[in-house]
Amino acid sequence: MSDWEIGLVLLFAMLLAGVPIGLALTLVGTLGTAAIIGLDPSLALLGQTFFDNSRAYALSILPLFLMMGNFVVQSGIANDLYTAAHAWMRHRKGGLAMATVIACGGFSSVCGSSLATASTMTKIAMPSMRRFNYPDSLSTASIAAGGTLGILIPPSVILVFYGIMTQQDIGKLFLAGIIPGLIGVILYVVAVRISILAGRIDLPTEQKLPLRARLRALKGVIGALGLFVFVMGGIYLGVFTPTESAGMGAGGAFLLVLAQRRMSGRALLRTLYDTAKTTASMFLILFGALTFANYVNLSGMGRDIQALVTMTDDPLVAILIMTLIYIALGCVLEGLSMITLTIPIFYPIVAGLGYDLIWFGIYVVIVTELSYITPPVGLNAFVLKSVVGDVAIGTIFRGLWAFLLVDVLRIALILAFPGLVLFLPRLM
Repeated sequence: MSDWEIGLVLLFAMLLAGVPIGLALTLVGTLGTAAIIGLDPSLALLGQTFFDNSRAYALSILPLFLMMGNFVVQSGIANDLYTAAHAWMRHRKGGLAMATVIACGGFSSVCGSSLATASTMTKIAMPSMRRFNYPDSLSTASIAAGGTLGILIPPSVILVFYGIMTQQDIGKLFLAGIIPGLIGVILYVVAVRISILAGRIDLPTEQKLPLRARLRALKGVIGALGLFVFVMGGIYLGVFTPTESAGMGAGGAFLLVLAQRRMSGRALLRTLYDTAKTTASMFLILFGALTFANYVNLSGMGRDIQALVTMTDDPLVAILIMTLIYIALGCVLEGLSMITLTIPIFYPIVAGLGYDLIWFGIYVVIVTELSYITPPVGLNAFVLKSVVGDVAIGTIFRGLWAFLLVDVLRIALILAFPGLVLFLPRLM
């Protein structure tokens, strides 16, 4: 076995043993580098990587967007979004599940976390769907799939990671995620309908509300919509940079919860603590990935994998090979681990093939979304299991087949029509 093959085996063994991804990447990267250039230079490189990046101004975007998402979770916006979506979809068969998907998309636009979206919407949507006798498989699947939109619809933590690792404009990545995110919402609504028809599920409907009542229900989402437009509009118009937009978003979310009187002193302290804790965890993952990237460059791993991926002259086939690698990794790793492990290897190859790295970032995130809902590791499914303990994990995965099907369709659309991703960034 070559040096990098031994390194990968060691990394996967550590991950399967439950070692945190950030620590595993750091240890393997440092030990692998030490085996090539010596222990002292390896430790010096490790210290430089952590010290230099911890002082990087661009990284301030991460804790600020995390703080924005935590304030939004505290604000109760998710309840308002679900109520509004239900008001518009209640008269349709499967309307509660469709409303859940739409509410997940709306919540993602001001949250940025797949797991936070899934856990929050589970507490809100599951009681309503059970009251109307929705099958647990459909109920949990609609929440788990809708939750994946949290890593695509901006502001997205994973897009921030990708932008930092590939030195791409984070503002353009955020704009690029909007149209694919909306397509994802639409296709997931279609997936709900497919599940109902294929399973011949007889679901109750409610009387259609008058237009005035439906418009009145939108009152509760004005704050969330305003916050999203404020942050993204500021980036798009050049009023502030993506890094500055994170601070503006966090400040706007704080004012929003104050205006709604939904923030106590204890809740504020808990929000700040959660933000600091998550930031420290994600910084360890990011710095570990950068340390591992140094090892990748020195070990020749990138060169060997590039030879594997580019064994064909067709760039599209090369992208499809990468997609298969991501799908395989998604069976054993969650999304952030996949991004931090593979992007240092793949992005130079993609750039060499002539693909736009903004497009590739969105494509990778969409493919990564599959890992959140595919067995045996699908994190969103396990989040639902932790909140709704009386639903078997197999029941959740069984209900996700239609959502996985439309995700494959969305991947095909992004491959066939790159303009769906690049249209808004090109207008920036």
